[in-house]
Amino acid sequence: MSGNIPGLATDAVLKESIPVPDNFEEVKGIDYSNPESRNSKAKFLVNSMKTMGFQASSVSKACDIINEMRSWRGKNISELEDHEKKGEFDDEGFQKTTIFMGFTSNLISSGLRDTLRYLVQHKMVSAIVSTAGGIEEDLIKCLAPTYMGEFSLPGKDLRDKGMNRIGNLIVPNDNYCKFEEWIVPILDTMLEEQEQFAKEKGADCLDNDVPFWTPSRMIDRFGKEINDESSVLYWAHKNKIPIFCPAITDGSIGDMLFFHTFKASPKQIRLDIVQDIRRINSLSMEASKAGMLILGGGLIKHHICNACLMRNGADYAVFINTGQEFDGSDAGARPDEAVSWGKIKAEAKSVKVYTDVTIVWPLIVAATFASDESDFDEKK
Repeated sequence: MSGNIPGLATDAVLKESIPVPDNFEEVKGIDYSNPESRNSKAKFLVNSMKTMGFQASSVSKACDIINEMRSWRGKNISELEDHEKKGEFDDEGFQKTTIFMGFTSNLISSGLRDTLRYLVQHKMVSAIVSTAGGIEEDLIKCLAPTYMGEFSLPGKDLRDKGMNRIGNLIVPNDNYCKFEEWIVPILDTMLEEQEQFAKEKGADCLDNDVPFWTPSRMIDRFGKEINDESSVLYWAHKNKIPIFCPAITDGSIGDMLFFHTFKASPKQIRLDIVQDIRRINSLSMEASKAGMLILGGGLIKHHICNACLMRNGADYAVFINTGQEFDGSDAGARPDEAVSWGKIKAEAKSVKVYTDVTIVWPLIVAATFASDESDFDEKK
């Protein structure tokens, strides 16, 4: 038997490469034997992840896109015609990116609520889309806490004890009872205001021709009434940042509205969802540039994407969720799919990070919104 390696195997295993293209970057990670790498600030850590590969590189790219969407500036308002004076402007009057942020209810249930509140408190986003759970859980946490649990806690035992499980979080059912006690008087007042509005218009308040409340106006009212600085809704009200919730009835708020129809019968609160779709779409169309921060998937992702369709696509997009694209779900779709629909521009800066939002969003915020840019420039 010959000791030579068979030519077929040699050709297969030791196939010669083409010359490495000049634009290829070498894969590198973080060397913690280097003193400068230890105790790094988040922005330095994320910058070092750029050439790590896999989702680490996607996180770094997401930070680059967020920093670019935040720093972009267009013309000064003094240079614009009257019909062009729309969209967002910075304190010096220059056009800036309108940033739409969407988050699902589980993120408000989690401790990520504090990070989301920080962004709203400091006016770092322009508009928000959430699910009904994202609205009510924020309010409920002002009334009573959510607790840590385990994913493995048996549902039957929890039900018998009046405990509700959200992943590895526990919400006592009493929290929702407190929510009902808080919200019902507010709904009563809102109905009275609707009645008064109808009376002034000389119309029957049961007519659909008397729009008064929209989901975003209702949410703004809740933010005003909760009057709690730990609340996302409170800061959204204070800073005039609209929160859209096209599925406002899909949760405890829907239960409360349902019960209220019997309490107030034959009168009832009316919500006009058409005004809200006009409002969010108009925000998109008026934007000088539009950016999307999508934390999770489903309704919140599509509602923002569809609003951006009205302006022929967003200029920046960062998606973070665990959805996969093989089942054709909107949550799992990569940004390039949205390009095909005109919801993201073909030349836009975009990325999808495949991970649990609670893992990476605190890091991303620390490296972008909450970072000291002067430090970053010095060490970049």
